[in-house]
Amino acid sequence: MPIVNRVADLQPDIQAWRRDIHENPELLYDVHRTASFVADRLREFGCDEVATGLGKTGVVGVIKGKKGPAKGDVKVIGLRADMDALPIHEQTNLPYASKTPGKMHACGHDGHTAMLLGAARYLAETRNFAGDAVVIFQPAEEGGAGAAAMIKDGLMDRFGIEQVYGMHNGPGIPIGSFAIRTGPIMAATDAIDIKIEGLGGHAARPHKCIDSVLVGAQLVTALQQIVARTVDPLDSAVISMCEFHAGNARNVIPQTAELRGTVRTLTREVRDLIEKRVREVVDGVAKMTGAKIDLTYERGYPVTVNHEAQTEFASRIAREVAGASNVHEMPPLMGAEDFSYMLEARPGAFIFCGNGDSAGLHHPAYNFNDEAIVYGTSYFVKIVENALAA
Repeated sequence: MPIVNRVADLQPDIQAWRRDIHENPELLYDVHRTASFVADRLREFGCDEVATGLGKTGVVGVIKGKKGPAKGDVKVIGLRADMDALPIHEQTNLPYASKTPGKMHACGHDGHTAMLLGAARYLAETRNFAGDAVVIFQPAEEGGAGAAAMIKDGLMDRFGIEQVYGMHNGPGIPIGSFAIRTGPIMAATDAIDIKIEGLGGHAARPHKCIDSVLVGAQLVTALQQIVARTVDPLDSAVISMCEFHAGNARNVIPQTAELRGTVRTLTREVRDLIEKRVREVVDGVAKMTGAKIDLTYERGYPVTVNHEAQTEFASRIAREVAGASNVHEMPPLMGAEDFSYMLEARPGAFIFCGNGDSAGLHHPAYNFNDEAIVYGTSYFVKIVENALAA
């Protein structure tokens, strides 16, 4: 089954919503304009219920099907889109570029929100299903764990969600194509913050000092050895130390240094192992050098794990929308996604929808490709109509 004809008719409206959201980016939980825009559209569409304020600024719409009884056991399906932008200065020169310096939709959440709004409009018009479609518009995916906040506010139980599906655009994946896999599809991400206190002094008298720069350099090297020599080569893990701050003069050995980085893993076992080894390495370097080293190891988003049955179902729907040759099994990505919290709470699947040959995610020249709208929106629609078939 190709893209839905009615969705193709709605494409100009969905594109206009997307570009309006793109012009007005908001960060994390401070998505008040976007949330209000979404809630107003859902009310206009005639959703049976529109709830606001879940997870601070999340919005949920409930659309009840007119068919019944349902063929299967599932009676409530959740569909999720994220609403927040990034603290990046846009460099696209588009006519609908961000109006707010230093903020832009560099990850395509404007497109995700618009496509789910398009699906909500179609589903509210047709109601060609048995059960409830719950459309979820989430704040703070970009580091704020908005999915966890919505779940904490009762998202799953309040609306009786039994399965949940999410989607992300994929630069480099052709327009009209999808990519998905069973099991881990995106990584867990944890944050490392290290503060080193040595003993500062003159660059000509290093023997009287504890060089915080040298200590930091030893830490960077030793932490890389965890992946190289502790993690099974058949497993995946990344430790990236991306910040190193120390000193402000070429002839002064600095007293302090700070390092910051991330850990990314695809299984709970490797995640636990790396945290244990990071702590051991930091303690060892401190003892070896005599420096005082404070480590803050903060766990972030868990692994995004697609459930087997729901992934098979999502793959079938994607093939119906795009054709069998345009649905691909993908390797896991080491980026993180807080839809992982929803997949811990309920069975479901996360899929990538092609964005074509665009700049990469989180790049100042990135732009969501409006040609993807009909495919992503049709996918959302068909998930509901097939999962909740009468």
